Amino acid sequence: MNNIFIAGPCVIESQELLDAVAGEIVRLNAKYGLDIIFKASFDKANRTSLKSFRGPGLTEGLKMLKSVKERFKLKITTDIHEASQAAAAAQVADILQIPAFLCRQTDLLVAAARTGRIVNIKKAQFLSGADMRYPVEKARDSGAAEVWLTERGNCFGYNNLVVDFRNISDMLEITPTVIMDCTHSVQRPGSGNGSTGGDRRFVPAMAKAAQAFGATGYFFETHPDPDQAKSDGPNMLYLKDLERVIASLLSKE
Repeated sequence: MNNIFIAGPCVIESQELLDAVAGEIVRLNAKYGLDIIFKASFDKANRTSLKSFRGPGLTEGLKMLKSVKERFKLKITTDIHEASQAAAAAQVADILQIPAFLCRQTDLLVAAARTGRIVNIKKAQFLSGADMRYPVEKARDSGAAEVWLTERGNCFGYNNLVVDFRNISDMLEITPTVIMDCTHSVQRPGSGNGSTGGDRRFVPAMAKAAQAFGATGYFFETHPDPDQAKSDGPNMLYLKDLERVIASLLSKE
């Protein structure tokens, strides 16, 4: 499976934000013949500070995502943090995303797998690509029909990540669908005085490098005004730049 694209704001801030991003995704889908999957989190449970914005929560967040799905006719993915959230999220989401820090949580993987939805497991910052065979086995042995893996970088000392693109090749030996998380991979975790920093300048290069290593999909968090975003602003793409990055990947030049 080639050219899977996932895009959306980091966290649900408002219905207006979701609609603005969804509208652009619909335009890009029509222009390029794509089926971009819409992503937003109803809760960011692993924020740096207790004071950080987390989102509207499970019930209200899923209601807002359902509105996007029905009105814009888009596929939806969102992340779950607890096994108890899996069944409810699966009523709306086509793909359940497992956060990187939680990719070894057995109960969470089992619950996601049992919903019958695609399970996209993000590789932990502390694991190698080859290590991801075990989370995949947990999901498959629990009934998951399809499991994706996502590369998002590894811890590199304090407050930094580095991407070893060989992980993409290693994970392709485990599952045929490997996504490159092009925006979280440029994070500077915990470097923003109580929040996560990052550098969006490197996002296009991350995507092209992943393509060279055989990635089958690309994940971009995007926002009309990332510098005013309530989560992950420094590493998110400006919504106006999303088309340029996607077009460069489709051209393969």
